[in-house]
Amino acid sequence: MLGVTIVIVMGGLGFASVPLYRAFCQITGLNGTPQVATAAPGAVGRTMTVAFDSNVSPRLDWRFEPERRADTVQIGARDMAFFRATNRSDRPLTGTATFNVTPAQAGRYFTKIQCFCFTQQTLAPGETARMPVIFFVDPGILGDPDTRDVEEITLSYTFYPVDSDENAS
Repeated sequence: MLGVTIVIVMGGLGFASVPLYRAFCQITGLNGTPQVATAAPGAVGRTMTVAFDSNVSPRLDWRFEPERRADTVQIGARDMAFFRATNRSDRPLTGTATFNVTPAQAGRYFTKIQCFCFTQQTLAPGETARMPVIFFVDPGILGDPDTRDVEEITLSYTFYPVDSDENAS
């Protein structure tokens, strides 16, 4: 009986490890995972460059790119960037975006308020969508010895297809 219990517990831990790890990364900023918030704290008078990178899985027939490759933002102030996605296929396709921030140690200070990456995106054949991300760079970045010299943060997205019977790529 103890063996069965151990197998069940280990199986449950294995199944839960991915969502638990994702939650841990979001809380701590580990591996460049941005934070999520509802409001920005307010500008502190310093600026930083935020660069935007975009990628698409070869299995998703979309074009995806930032409207601007970089922006100079006030640390602590809310800012917005836009990306454009176009479905190049002849059928509706649904994608979901993963994201990260580099350098990795800056991830805990890059905070998203609103992002297209929080939900799946479906585009009709030939449709183009303008997708916003609202974010701020937390002023704490200035006092952290590991990030004090960071002058540019890169926010990178990769879109992947959402596999299902009707829209598998």
